[in-house]
Amino acid sequence: MNNRALIERDLAVLWHPCSQMKDYELSGDEALPMIPIKSGSGVWLEDFNGNRYLDAISSWWVNLFGHANPTINQAIKDQLDTLEHVILGGFSHQAAIELAEKLVEITPAGLNKCFYADSGSAAVEIALKMSFHYWRNLGKTEKNRFITLENSYHGETLGALAVGNVALYKSTYAPLLMDVISVPGPDCYFREPGESWRDYSSRRFKAMEEALAEHAESVSAVIVEPLVQCAGNMRMYDPVYLKLLRDACDRYEVHLIADEIAVGFGRTGTLFACEQAGISPDFLCLSKGLTGGYLPLSAVLTTDNVYRAFYDEYRNLNAFLHSHSYTGNALGCRAALATIGIFQQQDVLARNRRLAAVLAGALERFREHPQVGEVRQTGLIAAIELVKDKRTREPYPWQQRRGLRVYRHALAQGVLLRPLGNVIYFMPPYVINEAEIELMVEVAWQGVQLAVQD
Repeated sequence: MNNRALIERDLAVLWHPCSQMKDYELSGDEALPMIPIKSGSGVWLEDFNGNRYLDAISSWWVNLFGHANPTINQAIKDQLDTLEHVILGGFSHQAAIELAEKLVEITPAGLNKCFYADSGSAAVEIALKMSFHYWRNLGKTEKNRFITLENSYHGETLGALAVGNVALYKSTYAPLLMDVISVPGPDCYFREPGESWRDYSSRRFKAMEEALAEHAESVSAVIVEPLVQCAGNMRMYDPVYLKLLRDACDRYEVHLIADEIAVGFGRTGTLFACEQAGISPDFLCLSKGLTGGYLPLSAVLTTDNVYRAFYDEYRNLNAFLHSHSYTGNALGCRAALATIGIFQQQDVLARNRRLAAVLAGALERFREHPQVGEVRQTGLIAAIELVKDKRTREPYPWQQRRGLRVYRHALAQGVLLRPLGNVIYFMPPYVINEAEIELMVEVAWQGVQLAVQD
């Protein structure tokens, strides 16, 4: 078996995500390579022709401890011999219980109830519905709207898409989506020269304060991605914004939904990004790294107060009637427990901080590049924004697909980078070493030179 044979079979039957399928059939500079993967080990993937690729983006931000991690492998194998799955309506099992107990233990204080789903988008849908339904159960049916930030992304099912604000994903489906209130965000890319992240994020909170003051009576919840708007070009902001937001949500009696699907489990330097602001949300959405990148599973953590609003006599019809066929899947729960176990048995966060410092040092040379508008980093998430004009930060036209040039070059050099438009970013597995960090950054440097040479 080789790459070519599998590519032909693939293109005959598969429709790939986030892809213009015609790109896979082009040749030359516009081609988007299709690469069938045979195996993975640690940070490395190997195709059927024996080529290896350093997975610098954790396979869409999910893989924490490397491919084919022996600890997670064994946990899934052990679970498979006992129970693969069972309906969670009226039934339960040990892995689901243990994982819920563990999530309540490790998440910010007050999040004492766990509701499972099977994807990040589904977790967001649950949080939105649960917040709306909470107010309905309290007789406040007028609280049926949501506030979201500009440049936000929360998934691609219709509810999650509605509360997002990245036009590339949202504009086509606008007629299908509920109306939301969108406010300018704290994205520090736009701060004034010499202005700190903290000062800018604090100043930008004014727009949120005004929106809450005007709309609080009709608003159910505010939803944000704490610290990093990942699909929104890896734009970042200071924790002070979250602290101000928590206080305002309390004052205006509005829920706070923290979408930590991409930034949770150590990505930002703490186990959960909300910890850096010292806050607890009313709803915490988790997925991606929850199972170490192995199996689709998500969870929504919420408070006793929210739970009590649904706890009632059956005849009052106040129950939260939401389900997924694979809710609380035993294999997924066991993978998640193994993943959390690695955090608790090893000093992962301390190692991540050391690796983040190495990454920061390797990226220094990009700061003075004439076509780099900004180098930014939060924990083990870093991004390089390419611009046509460094002084004005005028972007390259998206039609030029400069990021695709970086992507193609990186693959040829054995590194999997997947730029977001003109933003090259790094979000590697936590088992990466210093030499591998230097390699992925060097390849990105070479790719940038090629991408901006004309």
